Amino acid sequence: MIDWDRLKELREEVGPEDFDEVVDLFLDEVEGVMDRLRESPNLATLKEDLHFLKGSALSLGFRQFSALCQAGETNALQGNASQIDLPEILSCYDRSKAKFIADLPGQLAA
Repeated sequence: MIDWDRLKELREEVGPEDFDEVVDLFLDEVEGVMDRLRESPNLATLKEDLHFLKGSALSLGFRQFSALCQAGETNALQGNASQIDLPEILSCYDRSKAKFIADLPGQLAA
């Protein structure tokens, strides 16, 4: 679900002092899009939303969530936005975020 090696790599790239800020920024930006998708999804902008989420997820190692966003983006590109399993994408994000927050301190200490 989480690619902890990618996360550790990111921490090395930005440095420990900036890492928390990067994580907070990621969560803030992604939460804004996720809230919009939960409350009033717009099929016209779904492809762009999923593209953004996919890239953000890859940056922080949310591997499974990123894969679902990629599949949804592909469906949207093919004109099949109504076939995207948005509830599964939302649920996967929630599970990934919970695991990320719970396991992050131990993963960084290792």
